[in-house]
Amino acid sequence: MSEENWTTVIKPKNKLLEINIKELWDYRDLIALFIKRNIVTQYKQTVLGPLWFIVQPAMSVIMYMIVFGGIAGIPTDGVAQPLFYLAGTCLWQYFSDCLSRTSNTFVDNAGIFGKVYFPRLAVPVANVVSNLLRFGIQLGLFLVVYAVYALFGDPGAHFTWYALLFPVLVLMLAGLALGFGILFSSMTTKYRDLQVLFSFGVSLWMYATPIVYPLTIAKSKFWHGISVHKLMCFNPVTPIIETFKYGFLGCGEFIGWRWLVYSFVFMVVLLALGIVVFNKVQRSFMDTV
Repeated sequence: MSEENWTTVIKPKNKLLEINIKELWDYRDLIALFIKRNIVTQYKQTVLGPLWFIVQPAMSVIMYMIVFGGIAGIPTDGVAQPLFYLAGTCLWQYFSDCLSRTSNTFVDNAGIFGKVYFPRLAVPVANVVSNLLRFGIQLGLFLVVYAVYALFGDPGAHFTWYALLFPVLVLMLAGLALGFGILFSSMTTKYRDLQVLFSFGVSLWMYATPIVYPLTIAKSKFWHGISVHKLMCFNPVTPIIETFKYGFLGCGEFIGWRWLVYSFVFMVVLLALGIVVFNKVQRSFMDTV
């Protein structure tokens, strides 16, 4: 019997750290459909629709101004409070949204995964890309508020050349969210308890990141003889947030290239680990979901 010439051959991955970029590119139309689905369905059948992209950070900033700026009296390094809180909120909202959506990849898409083949990484990649729209709108809100302060008041802030690192910072943030997300998604297929702990952990993570307070206030703090400032810098999101604030607001001081390199290396290692676990779980996850 002569061998048949198949146009497409579907086979399991032989290597755990295998990423078929060409295959993802071949399915770019499907990824685009997932992106459109995420954007359209997020606020479908809501009264305000996409305006929630602006309402949510605005309400958060007002709450931070009342609680942290007013009641707690936490300083903002001389920067107008709305600008300071918006800068941190925009980045953190993008990171947490990507993280939350990606962490449910297997559970939320079990029905699709069990019926048709396509590269499973297409779903988390689409989640990370689709959230860029929301991030872009919120960044626009930040720039509008900055312009208003610049015209009618003193923002107490100034741009520095570190703002040019913005694309790299967003890429690093997306990589961290993707890495953590696919790692947790792989683990929650078997241990559903992690979903509860995950949402609680993300909330605590925000307060371990300088979002509503400047990192400079931790310089004189020590915990069991260890610098709190250094401990917070080991949080891979901290160098990204601080560099963004220093670039766009000029507040505080540049955290240093070594910490940015640390965050980048952490992201690469995390992505590699996440892909290894993701590829291993996707072979048999339908038996446990």
